[in-house]
Amino acid sequence: MKKKLLSTILTCTIIAASLCACGSEDKSSNGKLYVYNWGEYIDEDVITQFEEETGIDVIYDMFETNEIMFAKLAQDTSAYDVVCPSDYMVQKLIENDMLQELDKSHIPNSKNIGEQYYIQASDFDPGNKYSVPYCWGTVGILYNKTMINEPVDSWDILWDEKYKDQILMQDSVRDSMMVALLKNGYSLNSTNPDEIEIATQDLIKQKPLVQAYVVDQVRDKMIGGEAALGVIYSGEAIYTARENPDLEYIVPKEGTNVWIDSWAITKGSKNVENAEKWIDFMCRGDIALKNFEYITYSTPNDVAKENIEDEDIKNSKVAFPDLSTMNTEAYKYLGTETDRLYNNAWMEVKSADY
Repeated sequence: MKKKLLSTILTCTIIAASLCACGSEDKSSNGKLYVYNWGEYIDEDVITQFEEETGIDVIYDMFETNEIMFAKLAQDTSAYDVVCPSDYMVQKLIENDMLQELDKSHIPNSKNIGEQYYIQASDFDPGNKYSVPYCWGTVGILYNKTMINEPVDSWDILWDEKYKDQILMQDSVRDSMMVALLKNGYSLNSTNPDEIEIATQDLIKQKPLVQAYVVDQVRDKMIGGEAALGVIYSGEAIYTARENPDLEYIVPKEGTNVWIDSWAITKGSKNVENAEKWIDFMCRGDIALKNFEYITYSTPNDVAKENIEDEDIKNSKVAFPDLSTMNTEAYKYLGTETDRLYNNAWMEVKSADY
């Protein structure tokens, strides 16, 4: 979901994690911590600093979608100690008894997270018992101003035939279905089979226009001028604008998802104390700021935001939008039956042949 290639050091760490998964490492060791996070979603220097300050060895692995992460934990919740799911996936993990309640007295820096983010997170984690917000943002359209000669303000433009082979969609069931649902005036959390079917058929009609269904590659393709339009996360948009000034990000008038990715401890964690130390460390103002400056995803950490030196970024409507002026909704876990509807719909889209 996220950005920048990680260093060889981190890659080696991930290889080590794979070896450990084969049984060569004792996960009950107090000096270990198994972390499962989105791809390219942390400053690797932060991992090194955590290890140096705590003496804990971090075995760090990455996933590309919430669904991949869930499938891994469904096999064994002890595979990782701390994970970083998105809003609706936090709710799904809670309902499937795959997370454990947090002892906030062991995570004192969690007080640095702004109250408004805890309020938003309570929609998927009532009482904020299981998770602590890490990053947040919106989903919108990134477009190249040299390739688009008309106003971009609606999801409809992603169905415009004159941009055939110039459109990038997210390879994500919820994000792509969101686009089609909102385009038709429906809730992005729709459980109505008829609405889901209409959105599905719209995505199938759109498929001949789509250059690729991708995740992290949206960023690179747009920077390189390989596409005119792409569905992207706001944090990526901040980075791409720095790399290519011809790129601009908008949230369509029909609305969007406002998401929160959060740290949580798995039900089967064998290193709970170390996991608490990790979350507390990530909530430290200086660490949250360091991560924000590297990954450019909006931080919910009030101390970090206050210390952003670049006033343009600090006041950026992309990084820190005024949600009161936007039509936004957070993803919710819709239950097993609706999950099946969405997944079947997405399989139908991806398998449609042209």
